[in-house]
Order: sequence, then C-alpha cells, then structure tokens
Amino acid sequence: MQKRKPKNWLLLFSIAIISTVSQAQTTHQFSISQAIDYASKNNVQVKNALLSVLHQEQVNREITAAAYPSLGADITTNNNLKVSTQVVPGDFFGQPGKLIPVEFGVKYNTNAFLQLRQLLFDGQVFVGLQARKASIDFANKNVEITEENIKINIYKIYYQLVVSKTQVELLNANIERIQKLKHDVTEMYKNGFAEKLDVDKIEVTLTNLQTEKTKALNSIEIGYLGLKTLMGMPVKDNLILTDSISDNDIKQGALSDSINYNDRKEFQYLQIAKQLNQYNIKRYQYSFLPTVALSVMYGKQAYRQKFTFFEKGDWYDVSALSFNINIPIFSGFAKNARVKQSKIDLQQTENNISNLKLAIDNEVESAKLKFNSAIENMDFQKKNMQLAESVYNQTKKKFEVGTGSNTEINAAHTDLKTAQTNYITALYDAIIAKVDFLKAIGKL
Repeated sequence: MQKRKPKNWLLLFSIAIISTVSQAQTTHQFSISQAIDYASKNNVQVKNALLSVLHQEQVNREITAAAYPSLGADITTNNNLKVSTQVVPGDFFGQPGKLIPVEFGVKYNTNAFLQLRQLLFDGQVFVGLQARKASIDFANKNVEITEENIKINIYKIYYQLVVSKTQVELLNANIERIQKLKHDVTEMYKNGFAEKLDVDKIEVTLTNLQTEKTKALNSIEIGYLGLKTLMGMPVKDNLILTDSISDNDIKQGALSDSINYNDRKEFQYLQIAKQLNQYNIKRYQYSFLPTVALSVMYGKQAYRQKFTFFEKGDWYDVSALSFNINIPIFSGFAKNARVKQSKIDLQQTENNISNLKLAIDNEVESAKLKFNSAIENMDFQKKNMQLAESVYNQTKKKFEVGTGSNTEINAAHTDLKTAQTNYITALYDAIIAKVDFLKAIGKL
C-alpha cells in the first residue's frame, strides 16, 4: 500500500500569510478634497491641535469650578502629649499669695467639621469666566491654521503627482516615437539607405528615454510616499489620485484686487490673541480689588482622657457662619508689574498685527504677479511644445524620403524633449502659483 505524501504545510502557511497581508492593505481613491478630509482626521499635527482644544476645555472647566460652591470635610484628632498648664491665683483654693499650676484640657480631643464655601466676588475669577470663549476660539483657530498649512502642502504634492502623469505620458509618446523611428531606420539600413551609425544613435536615444522614464517613475513613487505621510496614511496602503488638471482648470478664478485681512486665519488668530491680552490686563487690574466669600461650618467636638472616641461619650455641636472680605493693601508692587507686563504683551500683539498686514499686502501682490507670469509662461511653453512636435514630424518625413539627415532629426528630437520638459515645469509652476495666490487672499 502506497503511503500518502504529507501536505506541504509550509506552502499553505505562506499562502495564508500573503492572503492576510493582502487583505490588510487598503486601496484609497481620493480626489483632492477627499485627500484633505483624510488628512484633517489622521495627520498627527492636526490631531495634536485638536487635543489642545480639549485641553483648553478642561482648563475652562477648572476656571468655572472656582465660581461654584465648594464642600469639604475635615477630621482632626489630637494627642496632647503634655497637656497645657496654666497658673491661677491661690485665692481660689484658700492659699492666698500663691500661684497654683492647673492643667487645662484633656489628653485627647477630636474635631469633625463640614464646611460649605461660596466665592461671592473675585475679580480674576470673573475675568477668567469672561475669557473662556476667547480661549476656546484661540485653540480652534490654531487647528484651522494647522489644517490650512497641511492643506497647502497636500495641494502642491497632489497636483505635482497629477502633472507627473502627463510627464510619463509624454515620455511614453517619445519612446513610442523613437521606437518607430528605430524600426524605420533599421529597415533603411537593411536596404542600404542608412548607416549602422544612424541605428546606433537612435538606440542610444531610446535607452536614455527609458532611463529617464525609470527615474520619473521612481520620483513619482517617492512623491506618493511623501503624500501618504503628510496625510497620516499607512505607507502600505494603495493611493489612487482621481483628479486631473488642465490649463483651463489653472486659469479658472479671477484675480481679486481687494484684500480682506479677516479672510486670513493668521490675522484672525492674532485678533483673538489681542482679545486675550486685553482680558489679561483686566485680570491683573482686578487683583487690586477685595475678594468676598461666604462660608458655613458645622461640626462635632469630643474630649477624652483615653482614646475612646468609638465608644459612648459626649460630642458637642459646633457651627459658624462666616463672611470674609480680603482686602489687598501692599504686595511689593508685584501686581503693578504684572499689569505693565500684560500691557507690553498687548502692544507686541498690536505690532504683530500691523506687521502681518504689511506682509499680507506684499504676499498678495507678489503672488498675483507670479501667477500672471506663470500663466503666460505656461501658454507659451505649450505652444512651443506643439511647434517642436510639428518640427520633429516634418524633419522625420524629410529623413524618411532621404532629404534630411540623422543630425537634423536628432536635433529636432532634442528640441522636442526640451520643450516638453519646459512645459511640464511651467504647468507645475502655474499650479504652485495659483495655490500660493489663493492662500495669500485667504480663499484656499
């Protein structure tokens, strides 16, 4: 009887592992807006900015708690190792002229108190309550600025990769064009109408194009890795970009001459910072005012010669209603120094706002000039590329009928490749210029 061969368990295990890994990989097909939405949820900088908002919410809760009533309990047990001794005139004991030592108190005493306290007025707490919304707005605005910075970079990398598709398409067209030329020249060589040197030169050109394509594909792959990292996406996931870009897409959107500073999130951020500076000044100014508090206390007291508090014995009620006014008189000019420091902080913020306005004016004008120039250059390079392609086609026809030389066709191809490279560069520069302009006017 023939023995059954054991199953190849290693092969089955490997297949299972490969299947698990394949299932773990996720494919994402993202437009530019979907890529930005993904980054807003997964980019670590955005996550930390959102955590800062949650942190500020808890700080606000702490500030609010100061205005709420506070309830506390206090239990104290004393072991008087040496009971306090006082002297009284001996007249009380029939010994005039003498001082009689008498111990006042007992060895053990216990106090148990419950106290309810309500702050009625504290200027700094009052201002803190007023500043809660501004503090949250400040943290939220920081999130928006972080998201915008991520958004700008995603726009640039995303469309760089989209433009790279056009670059690869042009390289493929060049390779196909040179492959056909190689075939035609090879046939001419076989029939004695071309030299072996002509075939070799075309072979060199073809190899250079294929090498250039390999480099472009590697560069695109690195670009995808960078985009995934920026978005917070696992590098093992597959990312497919669904948007395309054309000359008309870049040109869309009229350039606005008007500038609204409030459209810039950095400007909004500084405006909130200014508001917080003003609250800070008020907070320190209010520190010169008295604080007012009301408290109610109720408790029990017990006295023993031995530690028998858990046994029967007398407990005495204690209660009090307290109204406290704390009046600051002199603190060594510390409060005055804090007020002046906060006023200086406000002046610095106002200076930063003025400087930001100048920077925005310059950024908008500069971005506008660069955008207009980039559009003109893109149109020029596109026409030049089309002309270079036409020249190449005509030169190739002349070469095929024997009225042109190999040198001419090589020069025409070099000019065509240069024109294509210039167009790709101009196309990407125009995209970057548009992103920078939209960012400058706060419309990205």
